[in-house]
Amino acid sequence: MRKITEETINAFNNSLPFKKANMEVEVLPNVTIMKLHGNSIAFRYNDPERTLSITNCGWQTNTTKERLNAIDGVKIYQKSGQWFLNGKEWGGELIDVHFIDQEYTMLQADLLRYLKENVAFSCEPLEHNQGWEIIYKNEDGCSLSIYNKNQSLTFKTLLA
Repeated sequence: MRKITEETINAFNNSLPFKKANMEVEVLPNVTIMKLHGNSIAFRYNDPERTLSITNCGWQTNTTKERLNAIDGVKIYQKSGQWFLNGKEWGGELIDVHFIDQEYTMLQADLLRYLKENVAFSCEPLEHNQGWEIIYKNEDGCSLSIYNKNQSLTFKTLLA
């Protein structure tokens, strides 16, 4: 990640005014705005959910993609000229990015690494529902549920 992106994201996440080169973070009473070349590309509202909205403002550039990808919960990639946001086709229009509270959302590789390093019981897959939800149970009734949403995996552990 570029240094200017790191500095911008730090300011954006902490609602701190920032201006450097082509980037700016503007802090208003109800919203923090991240701008690229004067275009408002990300909005974090000061509501209880801290709603995040993003747009590419019609600029499907690598720089726009790199700046937006630095925001937690945003994963943009391009395939055959089409942009995808968190696994869903996206034309760059203003959209809210939703978060799931008190659960971990990570890419599949991160989740698998986490499971190998931190789950103390062995799990066997019991149920698989078209790639969206997998439920594991061990012999003591402890379960692990994995829910695939927007090419990320959300999981929580439950003790019986």
